[in-house]
Amino acid sequence: MFGLSFAPVLSAREAAADIPYTTFNSIDGGIIDTNDWIGKPYLIVNTASKCGFTRQYAPLQKLYDRFHEQGLQMIAVPSDDFNQELDTDEAVKAFCELTYGIDMPMSTTTNVKGNNAHPFYKALKNETGFVPSWNFNKVLIDSNGNLAATWGSTTNPISAKIISAVKASLK
Repeated sequence: MFGLSFAPVLSAREAAADIPYTTFNSIDGGIIDTNDWIGKPYLIVNTASKCGFTRQYAPLQKLYDRFHEQGLQMIAVPSDDFNQELDTDEAVKAFCELTYGIDMPMSTTTNVKGNNAHPFYKALKNETGFVPSWNFNKVLIDSNGNLAATWGSTTNPISAKIISAVKASLK
């Protein structure tokens, strides 16, 4: 498939890095401040509207709906780092809401790799070596602000692996 390499998957044993709390610009205006989530786990997923994995928005929303009231937070981070995102944040927002009914928090289009990567992704790389190698890489931060696990693009958001890790992080 286009000679892609997928990001390494880190298990909880390998992922003991402390990831600093930070902010993201919200696609709805304002900011998403992960400091508001201290003591709660959160999942961050780099997304793209024109990717073969875009259909994962539906199970991401299901995961959010299933666990949000129990404390799981989530951010979809649209990125054009792999040249598969729509041209404007307005187009991304409309596409996600109309096509997938997305109501989870979303950032504005954001870099997730390279020199211009968002501080969250820079810290993730510096602490663990993890860099998204494609769209829809998933990063779970536990309730203590530590990296719990990462999954590549091919892992379905409602897979047993992710649900198990989310449940463990909610305890």
